[in-house]
Amino acid sequence: MKTGYPMITRLLLGVAILAGCGKGKDTATPPPLPAATFSYTALTVDGAPRGFVYEGAGVRPVIRFRFSGKADRSTVPAACAFSSRTGTAIPFSVTYENGDSTVVLQPVSPLAYITRYQVSISTALQSVKKEPLLSGITLQLTTQIDSTDKFPRLSDDALLTLVQQRTFQYFWDFAHPVSGLARERNTSGETVTTGGSGFGLMVLVAGIHRGFITRAAGLARMQQIVGFLQHKAVKYQGAFPHWLHGTTGQVIPFSAKDNGADLVETAFLVQGLLTVRQYFNGNDPTETGLRKDINALCDSVQWNRFQKDGANVLYWHRSPDYNWEMNLPVRGWNEALITYVLAASSRTYPITKAVYDEGWADKGNIRHNGRYYGLALPLGPAFGGPLFFSQYSFLGLNPMGLTDAYADYQTQVLHHTQINYQYCVANPKGMYGYSSDCWGLTASDNPNGYTASSPLNDVGVIAPTAALSAMPYTPAASLRALHFFYYKLGDRIWKTYGFTDAFSLQQAWFADSFLAIDQGPAMIMMENYRSGLLWQLFMSCPEIKSGLHRLGFQSPHV
Repeated sequence: MKTGYPMITRLLLGVAILAGCGKGKDTATPPPLPAATFSYTALTVDGAPRGFVYEGAGVRPVIRFRFSGKADRSTVPAACAFSSRTGTAIPFSVTYENGDSTVVLQPVSPLAYITRYQVSISTALQSVKKEPLLSGITLQLTTQIDSTDKFPRLSDDALLTLVQQRTFQYFWDFAHPVSGLARERNTSGETVTTGGSGFGLMVLVAGIHRGFITRAAGLARMQQIVGFLQHKAVKYQGAFPHWLHGTTGQVIPFSAKDNGADLVETAFLVQGLLTVRQYFNGNDPTETGLRKDINALCDSVQWNRFQKDGANVLYWHRSPDYNWEMNLPVRGWNEALITYVLAASSRTYPITKAVYDEGWADKGNIRHNGRYYGLALPLGPAFGGPLFFSQYSFLGLNPMGLTDAYADYQTQVLHHTQINYQYCVANPKGMYGYSSDCWGLTASDNPNGYTASSPLNDVGVIAPTAALSAMPYTPAASLRALHFFYYKLGDRIWKTYGFTDAFSLQQAWFADSFLAIDQGPAMIMMENYRSGLLWQLFMSCPEIKSGLHRLGFQSPHV
């Protein structure tokens, strides 16, 4: 006879005994707590809902955070923060509305204009039921423009003179002391720029014309510059690098393989040199010698040696170490039309019309024939690209009445500028501050570096040079922009050498930089608007007349 309980019976009995021993004690798992429901429901700044990024706020903004329930006032101070972009705490007051379900924050003192701030409420905020806020909230807030004038009102003529004179100082006072050439930017030290110096030469001519310096002082500076270019500056097939060392004249590589000739930068320099030659037309030995030296420099540029393997197209770069490895043909439409005009105008190394037609014009494929805002655009990318496309080549080359087989260049530059203006007024990306007074997209510094802004690459940055360099094309719109830059933003962007390079009201950012390639065109084109001086001088060059005819251009100015 078997003794004891079967195993399964003993296990069941043990379970029963344990269950019996637990009677009278609360050992059940408690039910889960209800999910937190205290949450943010709405946010307004000065009564307007704009999400979590708000531009154009008043300097005493009223910021209302609405929640799904009543806030526990004792948790508010620790949960709320108000600070500037640099992290400085901003004192603020707190009030309550809607039975404490709306928390209202307001700075104790007025905020700074066009400045970014951050306002946040963390999950340390609790409801009166001790429910923590479901998730934190952060508001990025930028204050409005100060609409008061920063300087006394001047006549337009006086204002133009003031801006030209201040901008002129970049190329006069800040020029490199040894070479006399223009520094790339205000922080460049020894780095001087070839193209920017070409613009600077034209600025100096305009400065003499305006009486900012004497003709004798200007002539002495021209001798210094031309002498340096002749005897110290490195050249390759007569062409100059993008950057030079201002004391030694040696190349400063623009990039790893861009350590030789830059034909487009050279073209900008030659444009300036020819303008200087035409201005200093006196018969005395000094001016005669200057013209002779300029001719020697210009005639030494071997334009047709930049046709790689004899192809009917010019190439932008040629290096003594890397030869053609940069491999960038100069094709239109962009800022480089002047390169082909000067190459065709050369008295020593000219290109043929076939190089222009097949290279720059890409066998006619240069034609775009777009239409934007009801305006025909013969050439270029959609919306025309950055405005420097219609400015750099036309500092000396007069586009008014200029035509060839591919375009009416007066239509091209005027419509390109008007399209850029209309885009900024329409402001399809909602960039804060864009208006009929604040416009102009071109290459410039920006908060993240440098970019060529355009309607297709709009990062919210306006460059004063864009509208100012367009003054001969859109005088009324450019003058409105000038008034806005000077009178309304002058406390932010009007500095030692005129207007700083760029600004973004969208990001409350203002550059502290000056760039030769932006300062120069603005001053030059203001002069072309006022007197046509630089256009008249450059178009008077006999070789330019011949070169334009060689390429099939028609112009009332040649």
